[in-house]
Amino acid sequence: MTVPAVPSPSPSAPFTVAALYRFAAVADPAALRLHLLDLCGDDVRGTLLVAHEGINGTIAGPQADIARVIDGVRALPGFDRLELKYSTASAMPFHRMKVRVKAEIVTMGQPDIDPIEGVGTYVSAQDWNALIADPDTVVIDTRNDYEGEIGAFEGAVQPNTRTFREFADWFRTEGRALLDRPTPPKVAMYCTGGIRCEKATAFLKAEGVRDVHHLEGGILKYLETVPEPESLWRGECFVFDERVSVGHGLVEGEHSLCRACRMPVSPEGRLSTRYVEGVSCDRCWDSRDVAQREGYAERQKQMQIARARGVAHVGATLTNPLPAGEGLSARERSDRSGAKG
Repeated sequence: MTVPAVPSPSPSAPFTVAALYRFAAVADPAALRLHLLDLCGDDVRGTLLVAHEGINGTIAGPQADIARVIDGVRALPGFDRLELKYSTASAMPFHRMKVRVKAEIVTMGQPDIDPIEGVGTYVSAQDWNALIADPDTVVIDTRNDYEGEIGAFEGAVQPNTRTFREFADWFRTEGRALLDRPTPPKVAMYCTGGIRCEKATAFLKAEGVRDVHHLEGGILKYLETVPEPESLWRGECFVFDERVSVGHGLVEGEHSLCRACRMPVSPEGRLSTRYVEGVSCDRCWDSRDVAQREGYAERQKQMQIARARGVAHVGATLTNPLPAGEGLSARERSDRSGAKG
């Protein structure tokens, strides 16, 4: 595993953001929580989740402080191969530092699986095309329905789950039938940044599926490293931050975010008469009443006023880069990243 360098800050983007996760055995999550809070200190903010299975989260702060925290986490037993993604931010994207002890660092609801020892075979972005182009491979998207709608690998099976917690039931009721062949096929699984498919491969192996693979570094690593002419990715990739979606080269995509339901909205969706910026879209119109839409409209008005004054509005959506938000529901993502609207 190549450890990415901490990006240098710039006058326009002085804050460093680190999204991180690692499945590794944690004997005492409560003690680790206190250690991480002390390690982060006063100048680093964000959210980290701690469980017996590892650490997952996103933090932001000055470059030197982020580098110090990452070095401290990587020094913990089992965390030297920490999965990291860096970016920069023009303003501090979090209000405070939170470290929470959870049952899982990404919620699947299958306590008996072992994502540490039972994980599938990693496949690099450079080798991914050959694997999924093989007719003896079944490709499965482990993300949620709204993510698969805006982009996916060519030929991938879409479980159309609303949350990652539903994936296990989908496999047991529908997915297993895809593998019912005289010669068992290989299974290739993928997600945005790697954490969901890493856990999903462990689940399939626990279910008796032997030949299971997953895309190392997720879609983001693939889009970052595989040239577009060679790519088997179609569409855009939903991301859990203010870019909303990205394409090849991680260039910002064309989707925006509905601030009411926190789902992506395509350029075509923004032409709908039900789409009102900050208030509603086709997806949530029927599930919101007039009073709720009036509240969203007032929030949007206040955000526009704050923007015109050059100040941050407390209800504004804050950046929440991957993989911290992967697999969470819209409400969970809102809770995770501080004061979201």
